[in-house]
Amino acid sequence: MTKSPPPSTVEQVRKRIRDAGLRSTAPRIAVYLRLEEASTPISHSELADALDPLGFDKATVYRNLMDLTEAGIVARRDLGDHVWRFELLRLGQEAQHSHPHFVCLTCGDVACLPGVTVTIKQTPTGKQATDLTHVNEVLLKGVCGRCQ
Repeated sequence: MTKSPPPSTVEQVRKRIRDAGLRSTAPRIAVYLRLEEASTPISHSELADALDPLGFDKATVYRNLMDLTEAGIVARRDLGDHVWRFELLRLGQEAQHSHPHFVCLTCGDVACLPGVTVTIKQTPTGKQATDLTHVNEVLLKGVCGRCQ
């Protein structure tokens, strides 16, 4: 299992946001820090609920998620259920931000699989529908260990 890096300091977060060309505001810092705590991609609704006690409304959270996504700090993903989920792209991960995700068909839990490599091989008689050298995202679906 991959060990998580230590949490960022507020000053480190401010610098990263500024380095991406954005103003370092309280809502952006709060969104960043909450995404950093998350072990899986989370929805706007989940994030807004977590930040509501700090006084940030859903519209503010959404605007900041979009700003951070456009700046390349956050990745936005649709994991097959038409719910956008967001995850922080850790420093050094920006260019290589794609990793497989697993979605449980029973409970709906989502898991990141950063240490998993998926190899796709064409069968000798199979027709290739797409250019498999440019796959951007892999989504695995099944039943998680808790639901089995």
